[in-house]
Amino acid sequence: MTAPGSVTRLLVAWGKGDEAALGRLIPLVERELHRIARRCMAGERAGHSLQATALVNEAYLRLVDIQHVNWQDRAHFLAMSARLMRRVLVDWARSKRYQKRGGGAVRVTFDETLPVANARGQDLVALDDALQALAKFDERKSRVVELRYFGGLSVEETAEVLQVSPDTVMRDWKLAKAWLLREIRGSR
Repeated sequence: MTAPGSVTRLLVAWGKGDEAALGRLIPLVERELHRIARRCMAGERAGHSLQATALVNEAYLRLVDIQHVNWQDRAHFLAMSARLMRRVLVDWARSKRYQKRGGGAVRVTFDETLPVANARGQDLVALDDALQALAKFDERKSRVVELRYFGGLSVEETAEVLQVSPDTVMRDWKLAKAWLLREIRGSR
């Protein structure tokens, strides 16, 4: 396991424009990026054309384009990576939906850590739309879902990224799950 301080130092250097720092950073966090990607891909249909490694690569390409981010620490980087992976999957699902006129949308299920619905196969695009609607209503609750569900961050890591208490994260988590369930059911 790599010392979190070395990851943070590389993030700060990269944020200040040191392009070589990103090249040294990725091998240190690669295992965690693959864990996030596997978690993002877990709810996808069998035979999905994107694999976890391809998702990591796509997120990396988007990370390279990000300029002058004030990286806080490892958790902040992983949260941003999870957000980028989610965007890759949603963009892919939207393009497939357009290509097939609504027939090939990617499906995602909520696992036991996010018991929003008993129904299997919630549409990733519908989930993304619901998360965006939640963000307009309450940005922090949307971020809690994104970090915990897509990023796989713990309550404590989520609290650290959002700079709130773990109790606040748990309250937001519970309320966001109920809100998303209502929103997704209403969109059907």
